[in-house]
Amino acid sequence: MRIAITGGAGFIASNVADAYQALGHELLVVDDLSSGRESNVPRGATLVRADVRSPAAAEAIERFRPEVLNVHAAQIDVRRSVADPRLDAEVNVLGGLNCVEAARRGGALSRVVYAASGGSMYGDVAPLPTSEGAPPAPVSPYGVSKAAFELYLGCWRALYGLHFVALRYANVYGPRQNPHGEAGVVAIFTDRLLASKECVIYGDGGQTRDFVHVYDVVDANVRALTTPFSGGVNVATGVETSISRVYELLAKAAKVVTPARLAPGKPGEQRQSVLSPAKAKAELGWTPKYDVERGLAQTVEWAQSHQSR
Repeated sequence: MRIAITGGAGFIASNVADAYQALGHELLVVDDLSSGRESNVPRGATLVRADVRSPAAAEAIERFRPEVLNVHAAQIDVRRSVADPRLDAEVNVLGGLNCVEAARRGGALSRVVYAASGGSMYGDVAPLPTSEGAPPAPVSPYGVSKAAFELYLGCWRALYGLHFVALRYANVYGPRQNPHGEAGVVAIFTDRLLASKECVIYGDGGQTRDFVHVYDVVDANVRALTTPFSGGVNVATGVETSISRVYELLAKAAKVVTPARLAPGKPGEQRQSVLSPAKAKAELGWTPKYDVERGLAQTVEWAQSHQSR
């Protein structure tokens, strides 16, 4: 298949691109390289350096005539979304629409795979672990914009019959996550631990997240190419892990005994988040293979092996 991937030089989507290419698909990667790296793009894929909001991105996608559009490009920083909600909406909603409409104009588009956000869209009031039936109740502009684009995809299915799979990610971590340009406490802690620098936990450390390894996320993206299911589905472990516990596991793997420093919490962040993966198992045949202990240890090992690169 011809697959266009936005944000394909970034953390998650470059891992997805590797898997798609290994399966023999023809790839177009659209990325402005603001946080992604050209070296992450698999050899043989066509890279167009462009902002997803731009005419250049739209023109490249339309010319490519993708059968599948995989949407990963996004403004992903919750704190930045609070400080600049307009920018957040421009990238996550208008940028996504720019690319989907270009793909539709190409004439071959039959499916959109969307990197949605289960970790931010349900808010703090939904039962835990949260299932897809919980109403959207985001507590940050980022959560609002990610949920809004999923609603647009539902509208496009109703209007045009466009098949879509919105993979509602929990907190993704693992190889290639950039601690400087992409949000992610695992990447930040790992980077600082290996550099013998102090780590800071914002809040009391008791806040929890559902941490899912990027290789499990890749598997969900592969399954989304062929599933008859259309709609939103959580990609998560169903296991709640505190930020303090994450630090302990990473420090252990990095052989560091210094505790993290606590600092005041940041606005717009949820206290608890853990998602039910039951629907993903039923509809995609997907289950996570990495528990948090194994996944965090693997992440530190990967980071250590890439320190000098």
